[in-house]
Amino acid sequence: MVKASLLLMLVLTVLVSMGLRWRTPRATAALPGKRRPGLLARGKAGLDRWVTAAAIAAVATIAILGGLHWLRILQQ
Repeated sequence: MVKASLLLMLVLTVLVSMGLRWRTPRATAALPGKRRPGLLARGKAGLDRWVTAAAIAAVATIAILGGLHWLRILQQ
């Protein structure tokens, strides 16, 4: 079960990060006159995106595997 949760968390982290990366340019495109951020700002934004994705994936993994666990308990 530990391997399943780690694999699920890894997959969810990548998927959520891809979703957040897809959303970012569209959210900032509405702002007129913005210049491209510098190297440190882009690195910080990338790190923030991965940390946010990992947090969302952790909550989703707990909810999914916890729900499966409770289904198994209630079934007995």
